[in-house]
Order: sequence, then C-alpha cells, then structure tokens
Amino acid sequence: MGFESFWMFDFFGTVFPVVFVVILGIIALSIGKEALQWGKNKKQPVLTVHSRITGRRISVQQQTNQSEGNHTRTMYYVTFEVESGDRLEFKVAGKEYGLCSEGDEGRLTFQGTRYIGFERLARVYAEPVHGS
Repeated sequence: MGFESFWMFDFFGTVFPVVFVVILGIIALSIGKEALQWGKNKKQPVLTVHSRITGRRISVQQQTNQSEGNHTRTMYYVTFEVESGDRLEFKVAGKEYGLCSEGDEGRLTFQGTRYIGFERLARVYAEPVHGS
C-alpha cells in the first residue's frame, strides 16, 4: 500500500495544475486575439463603398454538454464584391442575413473586418407595356 497509493496523488498534483494552466492560457489567447482585432478595427477608417452581394452562407456549431444538453450556435456570413473586384466576407446578424439576397446592390459600410451596414439601392421594376 505504501508506494502504489501515493503515485495517484503525485500524478494529479502534477498533471492537473498543468492542464488547468494550459486551459487558462487558451482562454487568455482567445480573448487577447479578439481584443487585438478590435483595436486594429478601431484604427481603420470607416469606409462606405458601392458593392453587390455575391454570396451568403451559414455556419452551425453544435456543442454537447452532459449537464446542459445540446446547444447550437448559428453564424451568418455575407460576401460583398466591391467596384475593384475584391470580395469581402463579413459576419452579420441573423436579421440582416435574412434581408440580404444575392445580386442586391447598395452601399456597404465597414471598418477593417467589422461589418457596420448595407444600404440597398431601390430596384425599379417596370410594368410591361401592352399594346392596345
């Protein structure tokens, strides 16, 4: 019972703190990365450019937790093509995503990688003229 019973305490006394520090490090890096991106975006000018929506996509992430059950997280993305031909993809809110349609043209406003808004140009639909 002597040596065999102490290896487990030594194992958890050594491994658990290391795993705990690694998890805290991952969380700190994630928060730091987001803060760094936020800072970079704040330094960028707010731009408004003519653009056209060329694509839309949804990303669904599912997480399973034994105590809380299943959780899903849906993220919405819209791709815009600006006059130079460059394409920019932005994460947007679900409501905004629902209002966007491929082919819509308008004024895209953004700051760095942060989406601010999209103002659609009104489409004019002409009624067909029927001869008398």
